[in-house]
Amino acid sequence: MSRPGLPQESVRNSLLDDAKARLRKYDIGSKYSHLPYNKYSILLPLVAKEGNLHLLLTVRSDKTDKLVTPFVGFIDHNFQAQPNPAEVKDVFLVPLAYFLHPRVHAQHYVTRFGHCFIYHIFEYTNPENGVTYQIKGMTANLAVLVAFIILEEKPTFEVQFDLNDVLPSSEELFLKVHKNATNKL
Repeated sequence: MSRPGLPQESVRNSLLDDAKARLRKYDIGSKYSHLPYNKYSILLPLVAKEGNLHLLLTVRSDKTDKLVTPFVGFIDHNFQAQPNPAEVKDVFLVPLAYFLHPRVHAQHYVTRFGHCFIYHIFEYTNPENGVTYQIKGMTANLAVLVAFIILEEKPTFEVQFDLNDVLPSSEELFLKVHKNATNKL
C-alpha cells in the first residue's frame, strides 16, 4: 500500500483516510452491547510509517471468555511508547500486510463451545532488533480481519470468516459462540 512519489505527510494522510473509510463500512456500533458478558475492549493501534500501515503490538496476556470489543485507533507516526514494565514487556510494530502474507504462519483447529475455530499463530522477526515475536489467539484473528478490511486483499491462508461476506459471517460466528457460552452458564 506504499505510494511512491508523494510527500510523506500526503502519503500518511491518504493511508489513514483510506483505512478509516474502509473500516466505517464494517462498524456495527453498539449492536451487541446488551449481551450479558463481562465487557472488555481491545485497541488495535495503527500507525502510518514509511508509506505503509503498521499495527502496534505489545507482549502481554490475552483475556478469554469475555465479550471483547475491538476498536481500531490511529496514532501519530511520531508516537513513542512508554509502557509500564509491570504490565507490558515489549512494544513493537508489524506491517499490517504481514497478517495477510506472513513469512511464518501456522494454524490449528480447536473446538470450543461446540464449534471448530481456526487458531492462527504468526511469527514476526523485527528487522530493527532481530527479536522474534509470536502473535496468536484473539490478537492474531483481529489483526487478520483488520488487515483484510483495510488492505482489501485476501490472505494466503484459510480464515474463519467468509471473504466475500465478511460482516454477516463474522456476526454469525460470534452469535454461535454467544449462544453456546450462555447455554452453559
